[in-house]
Amino acid sequence: MSATDTPTLEAVMRHDRLVVVSGLILVAVISWAYLLTGAGMGMTAFEMTDMSMSAMDSAAMQPAVWNASYAVLMFFMWWVMMVAMMLPSASPMVLLFALVNRRQREQGNPFVSTSVFAAGYLIAWGAFSAVATGLQWGFEQIGVLSSMMVSTSALFGGLMLVITGAYQLTPLKHACLRHCRSPMQFVSRHWRAGTGGALRMGLRHGGYCLACCWFLMGLLFVGGVMNLYWIAGLALFVLLEKTIPVGHWLGSLTGVGLILWGGWMLYSRLV
Repeated sequence: MSATDTPTLEAVMRHDRLVVVSGLILVAVISWAYLLTGAGMGMTAFEMTDMSMSAMDSAAMQPAVWNASYAVLMFFMWWVMMVAMMLPSASPMVLLFALVNRRQREQGNPFVSTSVFAAGYLIAWGAFSAVATGLQWGFEQIGVLSSMMVSTSALFGGLMLVITGAYQLTPLKHACLRHCRSPMQFVSRHWRAGTGGALRMGLRHGGYCLACCWFLMGLLFVGGVMNLYWIAGLALFVLLEKTIPVGHWLGSLTGVGLILWGGWMLYSRLV
């Protein structure tokens, strides 16, 4: 490659990076806009946040009518919420894939759209969203979750906090967190060529991402699935845990705090 080709190559790489970054920002903006406007629930997320925090609001205690259309609505609510919450922390991995993929094409390998890799994440988060929708239905049926998707039981809330805190301290949590915190290491170990390989990589890394955070996402059942304070707080925590140098210790310290918080709730409930 001649020296005159270098600026052109650098310009192409900058263009590709700009396209990927713009796409990530666009998806994040659309996801958050969908949530803020209420995710099809008939009221804004701000109104639902106020209602979920008001135990005296009688409307919040009316049971939801579950049918096929409502279940689909809840599934998409969860799925878009997962995209909005998890995309910022997944962006370094997506950007690294785009960079390595560009290098692969320079070496004569077939080009694969970054969207294929990202689709693996979407499938993984979609699977979690289906499970979360089923859990939401079950929790509402047994009366520990209101129709405003917030816990109505101190016992349930305390147990969720303790279980989540304990999971934060497990070897599985730390192993998955290492994969999320080390995109380069993941690429070097798990790179697969071709469209099918990119999709499998997205699924694998999306699986690590979910296994790292699924119990944290379960805390939405405690504070309110559509409570903006919980959504933003959990999204920020996940981002910090995966990106800052002391993220590993932050996760462990938070685990201890959640256990203590949950233990206090259970003690208060029993006495």
